[in-house]
Order: sequence, then structure tokens, then C-alpha cells
Amino acid sequence: MRSLTNTARLQAGWRDYLELTKPKVVALMIITSAIGMLLATEGAVPWTILLAGNLGIALCAGSAAAINHVVDRRIDLHMARTQRRPLAQGRVNPLNAVLFAMLLGVAGMVILLQWVNAITAWLTLGSLLGYAVIYTSFLKRATPQNIVIGGLAGAAPPLLGWTAVTGQIDAEGLLLVLIIFAWTPPHFWALAIHRKAEYAKVDIPMLPVTHGERYTKLHILLYTLILLAVSLLPYVIQMSGPLYLVAALVLGIRFLDWAWALWRDSRPHVAIKTFKYSLWYLLWLFVALLVDHYASIAGWL
Repeated sequence: MRSLTNTARLQAGWRDYLELTKPKVVALMIITSAIGMLLATEGAVPWTILLAGNLGIALCAGSAAAINHVVDRRIDLHMARTQRRPLAQGRVNPLNAVLFAMLLGVAGMVILLQWVNAITAWLTLGSLLGYAVIYTSFLKRATPQNIVIGGLAGAAPPLLGWTAVTGQIDAEGLLLVLIIFAWTPPHFWALAIHRKAEYAKVDIPMLPVTHGERYTKLHILLYTLILLAVSLLPYVIQMSGPLYLVAALVLGIRFLDWAWALWRDSRPHVAIKTFKYSLWYLLWLFVALLVDHYASIAGWL
């Protein structure tokens, strides 16, 4: 067995280390951070800020993801969604993964401190520690409210983009965080319902495991209502115009439709479909914010 494990580790390649960074998750984070940058100004974002800011944020996010792989490597082996991960399969040594994470984190911080600004660097570090240490190492195993409390770390990227451009924390940037913060529970709990048996197997106290599916579905519905209300606030505070308002209503009502179907269990495979829609919801909501922003600058609205 040991020789097989060692052989597997020798086969680790760049794709394994790339997988440690959770590139799809990081890509979504960078989209929201880039949009935060673009929303923060009516002019052009300096290319150094656009490139260095997003690169630094991406490296730190990848560092946090790699630490997540290390901490969860034993439970990953028992879950269908994660059992092929590099550490779970032994292709990457945990020590090498930790060193890789440290390298990414230090590189990201140096880039942010050198070419962006200090406030963005320290907020990014706080987000990294919040996800990798507070959420992954403690909250995930301590409480069924892990997603709600730990969601703040994952909600930070648009604020990081905002501060990268402005050098300060503004209400508009915090509102972008609030949108993702409200989006996180219905997004992850839908997946948790779909993967309930696997979470129960590895003793992770996700809400469907500790309180049952019916309770979780009710909370998904309630949080989706909160999300719909929060998503309208950019229009209320005149951060955005009617184009965004229409998009937020259409996207939010559709999300509510999925949450209601989940509550009623009226569609096949509704939990995973709700989860997948939530990804598209967040992407298109932020795209709508951006389109509305530039339409307003151009005088089209």
C-alpha cells in the first residue's frame, strides 16, 4: 500500500497543484472582484490595479483553497464530489500542499502591498484566514450555521476590488458583500441537501444533517426572500438604475421560484438544480450591475 501511495505522489503534476487552488471557485471570485473594481469608478481602472489586484486576490484565494484541501483531505476521500482530489488520493504530500499554500499567500500579499494598497492587502489576508482557519478548521465542524457565519470570508472579493481602486471602504462596496453574504446560505444549503448522506457519513454538521431537509428547505426559502430584498438595495441607494432593477427582479423571482419548488419538492433533482441556478444567478446579477453602471455613464439611462 505504501509503495502505491508513493507512486501516486510521484505522479503529481501541475494540474494537481492547480486543482488545489479550486480554480473554478477562484474564477468566480475574480469576476466579482473585477466587477467591484469597475463599479468603483466612472473612469478606467488603471491596468496595474486591474492586473495586480486581481492576481494578488486570486493567489490568496488559491492559498486558502489549498489549506482547505489539506484540512479536509481525510473526509474528502469519503465523499463522491471530492474523493478524486490530489491530497485525498495521495498524489500530493500534505507538507508540499502547505508549502504551496504559503508560497501563494505570500506572493499574493507582496503583490497587493507593492502594487495595490495596504487596506486591500489586509482585507484579503483577513478573508484568507477567515476561510482557511476560522471556517475550514473550526466552524465547518462546530455548528450547522457554519455557512452563514463563514460566508463573510467568501463574500469579500467585490469589496476587495472596490478598495483596490478607491483605497477605502465605502457603503457601496459593503453592499456588494451583503449581496453575496445573503446568497451564500441558499446556494450551499441546496448542495448540502443533495449531498446530505455524504456529509452525515463524515460527521460534518450541515443543516440538513442536524435539523433535517424540511427545516433546511424552509431556511433556503427565507434566505432567498432576504436575498431578493437585499439585491434591490443598489437601486434604492441610487448605486444603480432601472436596468439593474429589472434584472435583479427577474433573476431574484426565478431564484425564489426554485426555492419554492425545493420547499414543495415539486421538480425532479430540484436541490442540485437550485444549486446550479444559484451560480448563474450571482454571475448575471453582477453582470447586470456592471452593464447598468456603464449604461448610466454613457447617458443611456
